[in-house]
Amino acid sequence: MIKAKINGKPVEVKEGTSILEAAKQAKVKIPTLCKHEDLEASGGCGLCIVKVKGMPKMPRACTTEITEGMEITTHDAELVNIRRTVLELIMSNHPKDCLVCARNQDCELQRLCAEFGIREDAFPSIVHRQPHKKDDSTGTITIDTSKCVLCGRCVQVCQKVQNVWALAFLKRGIKTELSPAGEIDLQQSPCVKCGQCSAHCPVGAIVEHDDTQKVWNALMDEKKYCVVQIAPAVRVAIGEAFGFPVGSNLTGKLNAALYELGFKAVFDTNTAADVTIMEEASEFKHRLTHGGTLPLITSCCPAWVDYMEKYHGDIIENFSSAKSPQEMMGALSKTYYAQKHNIDPKDIFMVSIMPCTAKKYEITRSDDMFSSGYQDIDVSITTRELARMLKQSGVNFKEIEERKGDDILADYSGAGTIFGATGGVMEAALRTAHYLITGREAANIDFKEVRGLKGIKEAEIDVDGTKVKVAIAHGLANVGDVLAKIKQAKAEGKEPPYHFIEVMACEGGCVAGGGQPYGVTNELRKARAKGLYDEDSSMQIRCSHANPAVQKIYKEYLGEPLGDKAHKLLHNHYKARESYKG
Repeated sequence: MIKAKINGKPVEVKEGTSILEAAKQAKVKIPTLCKHEDLEASGGCGLCIVKVKGMPKMPRACTTEITEGMEITTHDAELVNIRRTVLELIMSNHPKDCLVCARNQDCELQRLCAEFGIREDAFPSIVHRQPHKKDDSTGTITIDTSKCVLCGRCVQVCQKVQNVWALAFLKRGIKTELSPAGEIDLQQSPCVKCGQCSAHCPVGAIVEHDDTQKVWNALMDEKKYCVVQIAPAVRVAIGEAFGFPVGSNLTGKLNAALYELGFKAVFDTNTAADVTIMEEASEFKHRLTHGGTLPLITSCCPAWVDYMEKYHGDIIENFSSAKSPQEMMGALSKTYYAQKHNIDPKDIFMVSIMPCTAKKYEITRSDDMFSSGYQDIDVSITTRELARMLKQSGVNFKEIEERKGDDILADYSGAGTIFGATGGVMEAALRTAHYLITGREAANIDFKEVRGLKGIKEAEIDVDGTKVKVAIAHGLANVGDVLAKIKQAKAEGKEPPYHFIEVMACEGGCVAGGGQPYGVTNELRKARAKGLYDEDSSMQIRCSHANPAVQKIYKEYLGEPLGDKAHKLLHNHYKARESYKG
């Protein structure tokens, strides 16, 4: 432990702690723009400078370790003036179009400028980035380099956390720009549309592609029968935009608000998650008991699917063919639901509310996404987009009374709701796989060994004497180690090291997806996940196969898991992208 003083008060912290973190532990807030809890400190912005007794220079608190006996001053008149000057210099190279920026009132630079009382331009404007650099080529995220503050967060999360390397800094000095390498469009880059760059950007340089007007237009079209589905992670994050405690589960309020917006039916993606488990667990059982290709790898995450097709086409045979819950619900809405209510499926307009920017890409990823005969999902919007719509609508979200969703596509099990957290898909699948393999429920369906925020989690589950080895990876940089073990075993002709693998592109899973409210930290990830696990533990039905609504869907329409109709509507095909091999 290290003893030091911050602003004259004694502190004691672990060796290796930065001044910034030590100040935080001492309840002292040092302003930053480039530092994010998920990322390594770069010292890029210079706002966190402090004074240290006996040190001639002012070190940056985020990159300087606290040492024994150090006496630190974090705030005085000189430091405030220097920080204000740093902000004024940043603003001299930043557009002043806050009113039309997607991050207006939710921007870290805007907040800092307000806190430091910046009311006029102290320096001539030197904005050199051109408007034509705005890149919306993926249809999932939008990059406007004129707003970039060169903090480096997006580059670091793309390269080190996600191992995608779609973004980099080009040129030097005052001409430095954020761009895909070679100044190509993002669509031509390795980008997998996960949106973590937008989730970590402190300003409006990278934001989700806004599709809310498409939804408003559909709601105003009397010829359209508008329906909507809510993903598991959305319900425990939307409240942050309206002052609810982090992790509050607001399913009932969401249902009511969406009906108020004008949707004819509100479905729950959790229901489709239960259907996903029926297909995926059946697939796993078949492979495990009939000598099929193992390990089976989950396919719910579209950013992971994109990554796999680009970089790991040699493991396509290991991929589950089951569609994501979003896509399964889309197909069921325009077939089963349309048939039950005698609605022409061409009139159904399906909107999905997802925690994820990659879901915008998934809805047209391949012909499989048109299995109903129409585009199964018409528009996918993020949690952030939904929050804006609710605020525009005049719905009093805090006071609105809860309401149930649709009668046939909104009843779900606890297994369906935990899909939103890393390890949740695996746990839900194990509950049902155990039942399908043995004919009885597991003695304990809480597979807690697959929960938590460790980057790679491994466990061995006993299924009636068979040791099932599983792995869970979240954050794409963690996937490589897991896949390397598989490929090495295959090359050496050995048994695979795992039987079942879950992958989520985003750290923490969907609760921290690229379309969730800004400012995510591990504490927020834990609180949002807890909201899902709390609902699961409180539910009477906690296994997908025991959900009466799902049983009814199979009995009345799908037939049996992995049957002909289920394959047509609920399963994918994959294709390796040759240009990304190597």
